[in-house]
Amino acid sequence: MSKYRRYITAGGTLVCALGIGYFMQMVASASVQNASVASPVPVMESPVEITQIELTSAQVVPPMTVPEPAALPAVPVTLAVAEDPRQSAPLPKEEAAPSFACDYTMQARPLAAAMVEVTLSAPCQVNARYTLHHNGMMFTAVTDDQGQSTLKVPALAQAAVFIASFDNAEGAIATASVDTLVLYDRYVVQWRGGEALHVHALEYDADFGEAGHVWAQASHDMTRAATGEGGFLTQLGERDMDQALRAEVYTFPSGTATRRGAVHVQVEAEVTAANCGRDLEAQSIATGETGLDVQDIVLAMPDCEGVGDFLVLKNLFNDLKIAAN
Repeated sequence: MSKYRRYITAGGTLVCALGIGYFMQMVASASVQNASVASPVPVMESPVEITQIELTSAQVVPPMTVPEPAALPAVPVTLAVAEDPRQSAPLPKEEAAPSFACDYTMQARPLAAAMVEVTLSAPCQVNARYTLHHNGMMFTAVTDDQGQSTLKVPALAQAAVFIASFDNAEGAIATASVDTLVLYDRYVVQWRGGEALHVHALEYDADFGEAGHVWAQASHDMTRAATGEGGFLTQLGERDMDQALRAEVYTFPSGTATRRGAVHVQVEAEVTAANCGRDLEAQSIATGETGLDVQDIVLAMPDCEGVGDFLVLKNLFNDLKIAAN
């Protein structure tokens, strides 16, 4: 019985296998036929328009080599500004900027022969030009590299007033009492620019070039007047400065003269390239018993062909009559 059973089982298995193979062949054949008769793929007549496109950015991925952030210290950080200001060190105080003294001071000190030493201090006016005024006389002076200036000026009044004026309208003033002025006679001529005018004093009938001829080339000094021997000439103003105010002052010791005689004072105007063919303006000042005698002078200078010549003003000052003392 067992043998017949094995034959029946093997035959059933073979029939099943043949049936499955036949079924799979039929299915494949049907699939091929259906694919051959399928309708063709439709073709687009026009391109499809795509709208509402939204761009997006990809997320940035850091490189693998970027170091990890350092961890904060375990101890909390304390800011200086958070500290109690009463416990912090005091801040340094701001130092005041140094101030530069700009005070103008001037002093006047009487000297022999009715002269006055005028000292000016103007620290802000270094190597600066200024004008010194005194009783109508004026001339140009200059401070040194320290803003200082010292001048010896013939006094024209017993109560002498001196005013220094700078170009910025600032300046200083000083006064001096010159009691000895009554013993002296003074003659002043002043002008602007160059070697234009010169005072010549001919003492005791002296001629030009003789011992009694007092002028810029033989000016003498105040010692001669203080002893009563004779007069002296003072030149004021900056000679080498363009358009400077200039003055020449002749002083004679009338009250202490040791000789009897006369003094003739005259003024010469030199014809130069700077003043030829032009009017030369000047001024004369003379001391007298009633005060100062002031005269304005206008000279019509010769043409430039006469450069080097001189005009002599003989009657500008009155002759001085001297009685022995």
